[in-house]
Amino acid sequence: MKKNLITILLIFAVPVIAYMALTKSAATTAQPAATATNTANKPQVIKFTSAMCLDCQKMNDIFKEIFPKYEGKIILTEIPVQDGTSFTNSQIEKYSVTLVPTIILLDATGKQVKRIEGAIEKEEMENLLKGLE
Repeated sequence: MKKNLITILLIFAVPVIAYMALTKSAATTAQPAATATNTANKPQVIKFTSAMCLDCQKMNDIFKEIFPKYEGKIILTEIPVQDGTSFTNSQIEKYSVTLVPTIILLDATGKQVKRIEGAIEKEEMENLLKGLE
């Protein structure tokens, strides 16, 4: 009886612990949201992502590779959708995000230029960033 109870607890506990570990690591690597004072006259990329999403991981790898060229020219804001903060929820509602990854490109005036839902190829993302610059 004890072995059965332990087995059942492990079956339910291991996935919960793994989920908590994955979401915590994603939240600590996300960049803080940009404030209104540091977005003046600069284009912005808002990236909605999740630690449990394979396409999000692909886009994260692409951004790690190509975004350093645009450091200081384009502001990147990464929003992990699973963190549940009021800021995250308000941004999800503001941009009507229904799936991840969703990437919103804003020009220097804050006007939405492009919306990408799902993963895209590295070359296409780089061309979009060049056009935003």
